[in-house]
Amino acid sequence: MMKYAFTLLITLITTAAAFVADSSRDRNVFAAQASADDFAKVEIRKADAPRSDQNAKSTDPSRDAKKEKPKPPPPPSTTEPAPRSDQGWWMKKHEQFLESVKRGDAEVIFIGDSITQGWEGGGKSIWRRWYEPRKAINLGIGGDQTQHVLWRLDHGEVDGIHPKVAVVMIGTNNTGRNTPEQIADGVKAIVEKLRSKLPKTKILLLAIFPRDQKPEGEKRRRVKAANEIIAKFDDGKTVKYLDIGDRFIETDGTISKEIMPDYLHLTSKGYRIWADAIEPTLWVMTQSD
Repeated sequence: MMKYAFTLLITLITTAAAFVADSSRDRNVFAAQASADDFAKVEIRKADAPRSDQNAKSTDPSRDAKKEKPKPPPPPSTTEPAPRSDQGWWMKKHEQFLESVKRGDAEVIFIGDSITQGWEGGGKSIWRRWYEPRKAINLGIGGDQTQHVLWRLDHGEVDGIHPKVAVVMIGTNNTGRNTPEQIADGVKAIVEKLRSKLPKTKILLLAIFPRDQKPEGEKRRRVKAANEIIAKFDDGKTVKYLDIGDRFIETDGTISKEIMPDYLHLTSKGYRIWADAIEPTLWVMTQSD
């Protein structure tokens, strides 16, 4: 009897111990699960919480791109003389001009950019007829802006010569980045430079030629605005302003490819129009003292 009672007691103790162990394990599992659930909830709340402006910007690619986009460089000065020394061909052209002016007998000089330089191409036959007898010198270089012409004038291109007239047409290459006021300032600086270096030379200051096919073109409008300012540089004495732009334009305001195939540079017909348009004024200026 005692043996049976003892065995029963041992069984009860063992069962109770197992029950306690199972309960403890269940509690630990429950606690671990609860901790995991709580952690997940906290993370969800963090994800749903509003982000600060700084975080929002850092995770928005379009905003980051706008923020990191470098600012464009300021437009070049139209009045500060500047060479194009990184372009070897340009410096060689300048050196050729220095050789040309050594003759010292030019009656007329033309100063400008590629449109003026084009007298050597599409306008060659007209140049030979109209300007070679006057021992004219073409000082036009393609791509030049006002600041480049100023540098050339400062570095010998009109030294040692005493032309009767300097024909100036420059500024169209500044229309890409400069305002009409800045362009006009550059042209004015060239006029003043010529007056200083060639005090006895008269200046036939041409309006910048029209460009763009249609009159509403952005650069056409910019050229027109610049010319309105440039016209005021005519002093009635040594500086004569002449606008021949209408000669290149059709009645509807457009530019024909027959005159300007790229709506900027002239064909042979265009150079003939140029020569015919300025000749009466140029003749008078070369005859007067």
